[in-house]
Amino acid sequence: MSEIDGLDDYRTEMRAWLAANLPARVPGSSTLDVDGLTPEQLADGRAQQKQMYDAGYVGITVPTEYGGQGLSEAHQRVWIEESAGYAVPLPAGVASMVTMGVVLPTLLANATEEQKRAWIPRLLRAEDIWVQLLSEPAAGSDLAGILTRATRTGDTWVLNGTKLWSSGATYADYGICLARTDWDVPKHRGLTWFKVPLHDERVTVRPVRQVNGSLEFCEEFLDDVVVGDDMVIGPVNGGWAVANSMLVFERGVGHIEGPRAGGATSQRELAPDLVELARQRGTTGNAAVRQLIARAHAEDWAHELLTQRVTARLTSGSANPASAALVKLSMGLRNPERAIAAVTIAGRLAVAWREAGSSGERAATGFFYGRQFAIAGGSNQIQRNVISERLLGLPREPSEDKDKPFREVLRDAQGWGSADR
Repeated sequence: MSEIDGLDDYRTEMRAWLAANLPARVPGSSTLDVDGLTPEQLADGRAQQKQMYDAGYVGITVPTEYGGQGLSEAHQRVWIEESAGYAVPLPAGVASMVTMGVVLPTLLANATEEQKRAWIPRLLRAEDIWVQLLSEPAAGSDLAGILTRATRTGDTWVLNGTKLWSSGATYADYGICLARTDWDVPKHRGLTWFKVPLHDERVTVRPVRQVNGSLEFCEEFLDDVVVGDDMVIGPVNGGWAVANSMLVFERGVGHIEGPRAGGATSQRELAPDLVELARQRGTTGNAAVRQLIARAHAEDWAHELLTQRVTARLTSGSANPASAALVKLSMGLRNPERAIAAVTIAGRLAVAWREAGSSGERAATGFFYGRQFAIAGGSNQIQRNVISERLLGLPREPSEDKDKPFREVLRDAQGWGSADR
């Protein structure tokens, strides 16, 4: 049997399973928003992902020794295509997406053999949900400037610090946490990654209410959290290299395994959210509105093709990992303009609405969040630096603290605003 014949059979079996086990995806809906998720709902979602795992549709390309299916990238693409029309379970919403799309490939690339065999099967079965513990109140785009510290005590580590903007941490079991382990080397060289249990009594997770009332983001307080050497991910003081590999996946073009929120969009579908708004307003014949829709469709198409091309090259190993910045920058530039187009077309529908979840409310929320990807995961300016320096080979920006021990950087920073400087 040829590979094509095998994929055809695989696709046929998958279609039957999806139709029998998952509900159709409601257009415009999202499984990422889980504000107010109850313990019972979370448990049901975990059970649904476990059912999908047992059917062979989670961890499709993950090696079998780590609990996956060990199949090809082509099999994964079949899943993305066929599952796009179904409400694929994400038990903890965005936290589950982070678990499968960011943490999983990061562990595959950087964890020890023992860690991968112990941790990844539980992750695939939704027994463990992970989030990222990255940004801090004083370290966002300058991720290497974090202050959370990990101090070695014998064969254990003691972590102290504050993390911020962790999506879905209230529903998570573990965090993959970046901490400073050496203060006497330049800031990029003294970082280490740890697996941190979020249910530990010395960890406090507090939701952060956003402008639209959502509690997706959280901040975490680590107060003398003790973890063993077996919880270190990657080399001690080698965390910056691990961080760079993680950022490839966080920027949305890594090989996302398992559950996904909807899958790829259709290049033939004309900006359905904007068309719906125009129909509700009765402005589908308005030339200005039609121009907004046409431009959004062209940008959607270009972004999707760029994502497909970069993803294919990254997963094949033929592209510089920094290519992920191209897609991230595309999102950061496209999304704000699209959000403005939506509220422009929606008009009064985006100001007041009768029913929660209406197209007008989605347009208003999209406007509030329009600049999210221009900032989160590295700002547009950071992506431009990555593209210029790592892809185009242009000179790096001057940096006064590049070779300075981080302890001295902090000491010198205390005098930046003084009159003698």
